[in-house]
Amino acid sequence: MKKAGILGGGQLGRMLLQAAANYPIEVHILENDPGCPAAQFCQHFTLGDIRNFDDVYQFGKSLDVITIEIENVNLEALEKLEIEGVKIFPRPHALRTLKNKIIQKQFYADQQIPSSDFVITENAISVNTYTHFLPAVHKLATEGYDGKGVQLLHDAKDLHQAFDAPAVLEKMVDIKKEIAIIIAVDEKGKTAMYAPVDMVFDNRLNLLSYQLSPAELEEKTIWKMEAIALKLVKALESPGLFAIELFLDNQGAVWVNETAPRVHNSGHHSIEACYSSQFDMLWRIMLGYPLGNTKQILPAAIVNLLGQPGYSGPAYYEGLDEVLTMENVFVHIYGKVETRPGRKMGHITILSNERQELLYRANKIKNCLSVKTSS
Repeated sequence: MKKAGILGGGQLGRMLLQAAANYPIEVHILENDPGCPAAQFCQHFTLGDIRNFDDVYQFGKSLDVITIEIENVNLEALEKLEIEGVKIFPRPHALRTLKNKIIQKQFYADQQIPSSDFVITENAISVNTYTHFLPAVHKLATEGYDGKGVQLLHDAKDLHQAFDAPAVLEKMVDIKKEIAIIIAVDEKGKTAMYAPVDMVFDNRLNLLSYQLSPAELEEKTIWKMEAIALKLVKALESPGLFAIELFLDNQGAVWVNETAPRVHNSGHHSIEACYSSQFDMLWRIMLGYPLGNTKQILPAAIVNLLGQPGYSGPAYYEGLDEVLTMENVFVHIYGKVETRPGRKMGHITILSNERQELLYRANKIKNCLSVKTSS
């Protein structure tokens, strides 16, 4: 039985553990929070910092394979473990490329992957020299996640919001749709692709509000997006699971926004809606099994369950009973004890052959289910 490690114990680690139960594998988690979502299911939990060299190295040296559920991990430790024979998914060189937004954007430029124009800024003051570049999006080079580390700078009046740290200033795209495509790559370079999904964001929190799959796109646009996504992952030269976020602008052009080297929020529908979920697929890749079937069983929608504004403390799920009575609706609560505004607390998957039914149910769930506090 292989020993596998996951760096990070959040909801992605929790769902990876749920999928791992189907395979002959012993899973270990490294996380600095003993009350994290994955700890509730994990038989082998190690308390430690995924950004610390010694913690990651000591955790990984007795394992066969390692993956991540967040990019902010110690790469030097993973590189040493790889040299010593531990298989890392994705490989450290690919993670190094994607972990830093500056390096990621330069990679797109080098590989001629269509992406918005950008400049690199070292601090907040340096952004003042690029007023001609606005409107633009300012992204921290590292440490950004779940909408954090991103600022929209529409004009000079917004410059006070610029980050005082190394960052990328990206020309703002006139977005018609935001799309995500997840691609699996095995160790032999074989690929399997999930259907593109429509992502609708909460502009206040810069977080995914809900998702519809498959995306409503012209066939030629799907072909273009799939070709770009395949070119990107092949250039990374690494096995793993990759989520490519793309923009379709109002002129019909396709741009790559970002790439996540891991399981991703945009693929959560695959648990119920696809023959092989993104979590199942990653285990297949790590264990050297054949890639799974990415075909969708039914169209789906995801509603992200976010902590309500004004509520911080022990979580209470108002309206949960009503949602649980709905047909073809699947509730995933992440097991986070404390809620706070904008925190991802769970997701709801809806299945239906009718797109209007998906939209109706998604809006009904958003209106009746909310995360507040129990006190």
